[in-house]
Amino acid sequence: MKRVDGLREVTQADLDCIQTQLGRTPRDVHAIAYRCPCGKPAVVETPPRLADGTPFPTFYYATCPRLTAVISTLETTGLMGQMNERLETDAELAGAYHAAHDDYIAARSALGIEVVEVENVSAGGMPNRVKCLHSLVAHSLAAGPDVNPLGDEALAKLPQWWEGNPCE
Repeated sequence: MKRVDGLREVTQADLDCIQTQLGRTPRDVHAIAYRCPCGKPAVVETPPRLADGTPFPTFYYATCPRLTAVISTLETTGLMGQMNERLETDAELAGAYHAAHDDYIAARSALGIEVVEVENVSAGGMPNRVKCLHSLVAHSLAAGPDVNPLGDEALAKLPQWWEGNPCE
């Protein structure tokens, strides 16, 4: 499991920022998995079971509205369909994508919280298909390059969302 260490500690200022980003109180933020170049949280880690008991498989969750907006735009281009077609015909890509799934599960499991309902469930359609670029890009940002090939590919297609106006 490859991890990129950064400013992972969650401060009250981070939680306030995330609340503004999401438009609601954030739930059970465990760590900041990735910060925008501006320093604001962009991807958070969430435990696999929320405080209210709800299973939550989405360990890496993109919170930055600018980031999620550009990912949403990318999802409209047909890229996910192209990626799914390539997964069916490219054994090397399929193997690397399955390894990304394993990395996701291992990182979440490292919290030591067992949740049977989400056991071996990652996000974004891994390990067999692509159904959510948001999850794949969040994983790539959190884990660093060369962990999730399709998340890296999608990330490379995004504009620099943090430039221009300051992030929220």
